[in-house]
Formats: sequence, structure tokens, C-alpha cells
Amino acid sequence: MVPANKYDEIYEVQYEKDWENLNNALEEDKLEDFRINFLGMHPYDQAVFFREQTRKHRLQVYTYLSPEEMSEIMESLDLEETIVFIPEMDPRFAAMVLAEMAVDDAVDILNELDKDKVASYLTIMDKEAADEIKHLLHYEEKTAGSIMTTEFVSIYKSQTARQTMQHLKEEAPDAETIYYLYVLDETKRLVGVLSLRDLIIAEEDTLIEEIMSEKIIAVSVAKDQEEIAQMMRDYDFLALPVVDFQDHLLGIITVDDILDVMEEEASEDYTRLAAVTDTERADDNAFISARKRLPWLIILLFLGILTASLIGRFEETLNQVAILAIFIPLIAGMAGNTGTQALAVAVRGIATGDYGKQGKARLIFREAGTGLITGTVCGIVITLVIYLWQGDIFLGLLVGFSIMATLVVATLAGSLIPMLMARLNIDPAVASGPFITTINDIISILIYFGMATAFMQFLV
Repeated sequence: MVPANKYDEIYEVQYEKDWENLNNALEEDKLEDFRINFLGMHPYDQAVFFREQTRKHRLQVYTYLSPEEMSEIMESLDLEETIVFIPEMDPRFAAMVLAEMAVDDAVDILNELDKDKVASYLTIMDKEAADEIKHLLHYEEKTAGSIMTTEFVSIYKSQTARQTMQHLKEEAPDAETIYYLYVLDETKRLVGVLSLRDLIIAEEDTLIEEIMSEKIIAVSVAKDQEEIAQMMRDYDFLALPVVDFQDHLLGIITVDDILDVMEEEASEDYTRLAAVTDTERADDNAFISARKRLPWLIILLFLGILTASLIGRFEETLNQVAILAIFIPLIAGMAGNTGTQALAVAVRGIATGDYGKQGKARLIFREAGTGLITGTVCGIVITLVIYLWQGDIFLGLLVGFSIMATLVVATLAGSLIPMLMARLNIDPAVASGPFITTINDIISILIYFGMATAFMQFLV
């Protein structure tokens, strides 16, 4: 029996050989050798090779490949990469590449480009392809309309299975998926769906309305893409129809589009949790990156000044018991860490739709209990440590109780703030880690010095 890793070794050797041959073909300007080796690779491997090339070699590749061949590479690359590569192509070639791509993928790229470039590409492009792209371009970003494709197969309920099979053979080459056929009535409204499997096993003279399923789950053209991603995940659909307010079929959203949406949303939430206004791109320069980060940092700067002023108000307490200053970073750090953990749990639950009204209440009670347990344990530990270290049981109890109270409040804040933002129709992810941390710094300082001031007589 051949060891499993044997196949990995064979693949790696062949992969390296292909890359070497392709690089040699580019260096020696051997068009035919390049095409033979390159087109024999999987589209994803082609995209990986293309991505790693210098601009000089990429310009060379554009002359070696047809628009159709180049479109497959663009569809395998990330959006951030395609919006760099498309503008460096000859405008006429770029327009033809966009025309060959799936309409929804082409729209995603054009939505990221300058308006003058978009107008130029659409003017040069074949009219039929340009009209399809224009049809999707006017939909608002991050809605069903902006990510759907119009390359689907629709049939009428009055057709027979034989007629439908013949129609499918004609339409399949241009369709993004043929696993679902969408059934329309005489007014072109969506009335049913038929799987390819059911069509294949049906008798030839059977009418479509007899074998179609009338249990249709469709989405409005204006529905948010994040909600659609949750539906696709919950129902395990390969595709989802998009309709207007009169149930006319406008397009479909396929699972590969939803995977891109999920990656985009996850990346967006991550950057907001890090207090970055917009997702940064690899090609952003230092000025652009700084401009995207500064708004939140300025807000956090003023919140930091507020924290510093609060400490100043307890100057008399600090003067009498200077050792209290040692534990400020400890308490503030614990509050920030605990709040960030609770924030991550809450944002994820809201984003994935795991919490309904009852679920949110359950989350709050759970987080309160978690904060109480972790706060109590940490409080006991720090009390013992301070007593053994400083020999002062009252100081230990003060810091211990402060830690316990702070962790309970910080945990609740990390859960409640994103829920409040969601209720106000603000993306919960903007309740970023640094923001929660700073808020909890203020809370922890008030608790710590408030308790220290109240029980000063036991410390002096």
C-alpha cells in the first residue's frame, strides 16, 4: 500500500517543476511552451502563479492569454487583488476580461474602481455584457441585488420534462449552476423549484408543475448579504433565488458568492474589533492606513484623558496610600481583558443570529454568572498574593473585592454594549476591543478608588 504522503511528494515535485517551466518560458519569451504548461494547471494554481509574478511578467502573461482564459484567473483571485490587476491591463483587454467573467464577479470589481474607469470599460465592452453588468451595478452594495448573478436557468411550469431537458442543454454552458431550475408561471413569477435529480428521473411527458416543489425560499433583492449568508448556512442551499416585491425572479445567489461574503464580513468585523474604520488593503500606503485608523484612535485618546483625570480626582487617596498606584495597571488590565472576551462572544452570537430575544437574556445571565465566578476566583487569588507579599490583609481584600466587582461589571459591559448597538441598528463590531477596554478602564478606576476612599481608615 502506497503511503498517503507519497502522493503529496509527487504533487509537490510536479508543482515545482511546472513553476520552473513557466518561469523559464516567461524569461525566454516562449509563448507556446508557457501556454501548454500554464493551461494544463488547475485555475486556482494558475491564479497562485500569476499572483506571485512581477508586474513585468504579469504584463507578459496578458499578451499570452485570451480574455476568457484570463477571466478564470481573475475569478480565482481575491477582490483586493483583482482591483489592482485589472487597471494595469490594456483597457480594451480588461473590458473583454470583465465581459467574460461571471456577471456578479465583474460587478464586485467595478464597484471598487474609479467611476471614470468603470464608464470606460462599459463603453468598450460588448453591449449585451455591458447591459447585464449595468443592470446589477445600480443595486446598493452588500444587498442581494449586488451579489446575485443573472446567469441561471429558468423554466415554465407548463413545459414537459423532455422540453426542459432540451432547454437545459442549450442554457447550461452559460449558467453558473444547473443543480436547481427555477419554475415560472405565465407572468414570470417564481412559483416553484426543480432539482436536476428530479428532472432526470421524471418521465419525459410529465409536466413540470407536477414534479416541482412549491416550497420556495427566496430573498428580496434589497436583503442584506449577511442575513442571506445565515440563511444559506441554516438551510444548506447551493443557490438561493432573488425576487422583487412582485415575486419576479431577478437572479440567484450561489454558495461561492456567500463564501466570499462570509470572508468579507469576518474581515470587516475583525478590523472593527481592532478599532480600524475600514478594512485596510495590502496596497494601501502609510498615509491611507493612518487615515483609516486615526478616527477611533482620537476618540480613544480623549477617553484616555478622561481616565487620567479620574485618577487625578483621587490624588488625596493616593497621597495617603501610595501603594494603591501599584495595582492600577493590574485592575485596569483585567477589566479590559474580561470585557474583550465577553465582547467577542456577544458580537459572534449577534452576527451569526444564534441569539433570539430569549437567547440574549440567557447570554446576559450567563455572562453575569461567568463574571461573578471568575471575579471571585481572581479576587481570592490576588488577596492571598498581596497578603503574602505585603503582609496587609486589608489591602489584599480591597484589591480582591475591586477585582471581583470590576470583572462582573466589565463582563456585563462587554455583552450589553454590542447588544445595545445592534438594537440601534449600528454594527455591533464597532464596539471594538480598544473601545471596550477604555470604557472598562474608567469603570475599574471608579470602583477601585471609590472603595479605597470609602475604606481609607483600614489602610492608613
